[in-house]
Amino acid sequence: MFCVTWTYRTPPSLTRPAMDKLFSEVARRYIGVPGLVRKYFGYSEDGSQVIGVYLWKDKSAAADFYTAEWLADVTQRWGATPVKTEWTVPVVADGALGKLVMD
Repeated sequence: MFCVTWTYRTPPSLTRPAMDKLFSEVARRYIGVPGLVRKYFGYSEDGSQVIGVYLWKDKSAAADFYTAEWLADVTQRWGATPVKTEWTVPVVADGALGKLVMD
């Protein structure tokens, strides 16, 4: 599996309720995305940053998804260009399913 995190600085005027609303408005877009296992939306305790955590079946699925259009859309939505970090994920301990998921 492959994990990508995108971290954004948020404008001071963006409140937690506004962030929650934005998350809710776009979350359904990620249902059924080819190769996407799970997508998390979150923000720092002080609300100064948001993060998107994406768990993919493999790196090529992630690469196919992150187009220039996608990057422009999220940059416009959050008012900042995100910072991308990539991770290889050989094992996931899934507490909800009560099992290990391995590549």
